[in-house]
Formats: sequence, C-alpha cells, structure tokens
Amino acid sequence: MPAPFPAPDCAHPVPLPDGTTHAGTVFLRAVIDHPRIEVGDYSYASAHHPPADWAAHLAPYLYPFSPERLVIGKFCQIASGVQFITASANHRHDGISSFPFAIFDGAPEGRPSMPGPGRDTVVGNDVWIGTGATILPGATIGSGVIVGAGAVVSGTIPDYAIVSGNPATVRRMRFGPDEIATLLDLAWWDWPIETILAREAEICGGDVAALSALA
Repeated sequence: MPAPFPAPDCAHPVPLPDGTTHAGTVFLRAVIDHPRIEVGDYSYASAHHPPADWAAHLAPYLYPFSPERLVIGKFCQIASGVQFITASANHRHDGISSFPFAIFDGAPEGRPSMPGPGRDTVVGNDVWIGTGATILPGATIGSGVIVGAGAVVSGTIPDYAIVSGNPATVRRMRFGPDEIATLLDLAWWDWPIETILAREAEICGGDVAALSALA
C-alpha cells in the first residue's frame, strides 16, 4: 500500500526504504521564498549536492530587486545541474562595448552601460528539463515540453515539443496538433491530486482519446 501522496508544500517528498527522505529532491514551492520566482504545485528539482539556497542554485542572477520574473508551472521536473540564466545577467550588446561600468561604482540606475529590463522566463506545466540544461533569458517553454540534457534553450518552445542541442532545436512533437489542443484543454495538472492519481495510467500513457474520455 503506497504512502499518502505528499502535499505540494512538503520540502522533501521522496521517501527512502530506511524511512528517511531524499535530501537532494525538493518540491520547489516548499523551499523557495523569492519575490521574483513563482512555482506551481508539485514541481520538483533534484541536485546531486543539495544546495542551501535553491533559488540561487537554479537562478543565480535573479535578485530580489530584479525587474524580471521566473515562472514555473505545475508538475515540472528539473534535473540536477539545470540553470536559469535570467535577464538580470545580461550586458548591453547593441553598442561598442558590453562592459557594465555602472555596477562597479554602486549607481547603476539609468546608466548607459546598463541594459533595459528583460523579459520574464516562463516554463509551462509538466515540463521535464534534463540534466545540465541552460535556460536563457526570456525563454518561454510550453507545457508538456521535454528539454534534453545539456540543451541551451532560448526563444519560444511550443507545447509538447522535444528539444535538444545548442542552440536547442525542436527534434519532434510528442503529439499531433489536435491531440495537443485536447491536452491543453484537459489541463490535467489543474485536477485535484486524488483525481490525478486515480488516472495515473491514462496520464502517463500515450492515448489522448482515452484520457479525454475519462476527464
């Protein structure tokens, strides 16, 4: 008989045979308290060497005063070594020099060597980001996307695509257009967790029509 499914605010949701929990896997909502990061229920990250600060570990250039946000949807799976390089890491690259003079004398506001505010980085629901992937500033990753290990992702990735490489490119779509539209309309990630667990076989299977019929 499985144990009750952990609540989304459980810090360490993976039980081990000895009764302890896996220190390197966390539900992010439970361990991140950052004004510029928003994480949906049940999204988790793993690390071979668990950090003291998961926000800084995942998004080291996203500061409390940054203008941009990092938004991660529900049921996302973030492997060890993934980094989000958010817009506050940017330098100007439209002129002669990219050197950030303003950061060295403590008065960056309005200085010509500083770039303007960048876009939010947004990850949809049920996204799997593989080991060592890098997500660049302003990327928008659709729901159901799989990001290959070591990929460098920028721009907009369509729902239910598989991407890999540097730069990341779409290798194939996981489902056809009609099935993707159905899945987005079903939005199983918004169902109560009890319903999700009862429909685990259909959600993890490949038959979109079967899941739709049970919804």
